[in-house]
Amino acid sequence: MIDGGDSLRHAAAVIAWMTLAVPGIAQEGEGWRPLFNGKDLEGWDTWLGKPHRSVEVPGLKRTEKGDYLEPVGLNKDPKGVYSVVDFEGHPAIRISGEIWGALTTKEEFENYHLRLEVKWGRKKWPPRENAVRDSGLLYHCVGPHGAQSSFWMKSFECQIQENDFGDFFSVAGVIVDVEAERLDPANPKSPWVYRKGAPKQTGVTSRIVRHPRMDRLTEWNTVEVYAVGPTAVHVVNGTPNLVLTGLRHRADGKEVPLTRGRIQIQSEGAEVYYRNIAIRPIAEIPRRLLE
Repeated sequence: MIDGGDSLRHAAAVIAWMTLAVPGIAQEGEGWRPLFNGKDLEGWDTWLGKPHRSVEVPGLKRTEKGDYLEPVGLNKDPKGVYSVVDFEGHPAIRISGEIWGALTTKEEFENYHLRLEVKWGRKKWPPRENAVRDSGLLYHCVGPHGAQSSFWMKSFECQIQENDFGDFFSVAGVIVDVEAERLDPANPKSPWVYRKGAPKQTGVTSRIVRHPRMDRLTEWNTVEVYAVGPTAVHVVNGTPNLVLTGLRHRADGKEVPLTRGRIQIQSEGAEVYYRNIAIRPIAEIPRRLLE
């Protein structure tokens, strides 16, 4: 049952957001702090990993077959993968997707509610030129850039992919517990499917999906992550997608909690636009999202 107090507080927060928000730039109110100023990428670092062989990056070392041997690196963007543009009459961050990597907050965050809006562009790049468009919101990012395949930091991923918004991926080996069942019970390698009340699976480091798929996707979609202590909830267009508990990773040979870190937005082969990126501190996750 939904707690009445939670419902009223949520309604007030939504009204405040809708009243104060200017398209493209989230405004402060109800504790919200914008992470995108609408002018430039202040507060963010850029990272680009090893480009696909089809991309020409002068000066970057290659093998005889044309494969790159090193990432482009930190705050180097020779192809203009990350930019601030006027899109549909309002400021937005454009990520071209031509080289895989991530836009990364300079700050770390803990115990928060993160919200952003996202819309696909048209351009797709090798090796995903014929695949569904893909990006992702990574949170509690720690350690070196490029820990996962030269592209992303160790982190928890809230998937942003056509038809797969809000799924979970373990990036560079982070670990969660989840109430879930196999999509195909006869196949031990099939994805875990989140279902409230299902047996608790511990030590999960693989993909977790929601079934049935989200069917309320629009041109602009709102993706939210609530993260407090060892628990996180992925929310898409107001609907909880899954609940993760026991957020942790391995450090010095031991499993230890991972409840704080930077935030990354992925560049992963598809043109994508982000706006209204904001964060606010919270002490607890609303009960309505956990029940």
